[in-house]
Formats: sequence, C-alpha cells, structure tokens
Amino acid sequence: MSKTAIIIPARYGSSRLEGKPLIEVGGKPIIQWVYEKALQSKLADIVIVATDDERIFNAVKQFGGNVEMTSADHQCGSDRIREVADRHPEFSYIVNLQGDEPLIKPESIDSIIKNIKGDEKADISTLIRVIKDEDEINNPNLVKCVIDNNGFALYFSRSKIPFERKAGIATFYGHLGIYGYKRNALFKMTEAAQTPLERTESLEQLRALETGMKIKTTVVDFVPVGIDTLEDLAKFKSIVTEKLI
Repeated sequence: MSKTAIIIPARYGSSRLEGKPLIEVGGKPIIQWVYEKALQSKLADIVIVATDDERIFNAVKQFGGNVEMTSADHQCGSDRIREVADRHPEFSYIVNLQGDEPLIKPESIDSIIKNIKGDEKADISTLIRVIKDEDEINNPNLVKCVIDNNGFALYFSRSKIPFERKAGIATFYGHLGIYGYKRNALFKMTEAAQTPLERTESLEQLRALETGMKIKTTVVDFVPVGIDTLEDLAKFKSIVTEKLI
C-alpha cells in the first residue's frame, strides 16, 4: 500500500542549544509540539520521529508518539529519514519536517504533499515566502530562492539573488527548510555524492538541482519560528504564554 509519511529527524546535540527537542514549553517538550502539528496534516498517513538518542526516543514514547532509533553516524536529517524509509517500502512520499519547527502550519505541510503527489515533474517540494526587509534579503543565514514561471526552483543561495541591476522588478523569496520527497528522489538524493555548489554554499538542496532533480515550491505567508537559539526559545515561550497558537 502506498503511504505518505512525515518523518521528524531529531538529535540531542546542538552547537547553539543543547538538547532542544526535550526543552519543555507549556508543559511539553518541543518535539511534542512539532509532532502534534504534524498529526494535524490531512494528507499524511503516519508521523514518525527519527532519532539516535534514547532520551528523545523515551520522551516520544511517553507522550504516545511513533519513534524509531537510527544510526548515530548520519551527517544530516535526510540521511536519517532515508534510514527510516528503508524499513518501510510502503512509504511512497516522505516529508522531512524539522524537529525545531513547533509553529509549522499543518496546511503548509499538506501543500508540500500535494505538490509531490500531484505534479509528475516534481521530485521534491518545499516552501518559500516573500521577503522585503533588506536585512533579511542580505542575511546569509536566511537562504534565498529564485523560481521559474511554474514555481520550480532555479537556484538557492545564501547571497542576495537575483542581483538587482534594476531595482524594484524582482520578488525576493526566503526558503523554509521543510521538504517533501518522492521515494525514489529521496534515495537518489542520499546516495549521490556532495556536489560542488552544495559544498560551496553548504546547502544540501543544491545537490538535488545539480543532479537534475526538480524542486517544486509553494509560497506561504507565515514567518516560522525555528528554535535555534535562546532568543528563539524565549520568543516561542512568549507565544505559548500568550496563547497565540
């Protein structure tokens, strides 16, 4: 049976915020917030946390979630979800949802699933948002994307793209790091060697473009709050406290 799975890679170690999946906000760990958002997807059949840490494994089990242990040797989330997909041949479509995105909108997850299931040309799908603030446009930590007339990504960069020879024409898009994969695309992606542009920009999605895969984008209108720093954590706590979600 063909199924659609949301897989949430989660690791304990983080250079900026150690153990963040288990940090409690509003009485539950961040990984539970993300998991419960994923459960609200109308198009996914199953949600699984993929981790190499027994503390995260036990925490997910405690709140009743699906969780699988993976190797500690994986270098990125894509490799971790590939290991889980390997065990489940019934997974035809796989969403890679980051474990530090507790404010992700379920309808945005569903738009990713619609793109990979409904567009024969799409190998991978992802989300982008319009950005107008110059600080964001020039911030190398916010990845930018340029797209064609059909919404397929032409390139991703940490630089401001496109370069403005004439101002006021281009629309600038920021990339949100959530992906949907057709099964064969995930396997092709994780089996391919790192590519020159990927190594140059340190952006894994460029490997897909360099190997000829097509990435379909959807424009969304929300600004995510990813939990990378103590400041991000404080912002999320204030949102929960004020009951804005």
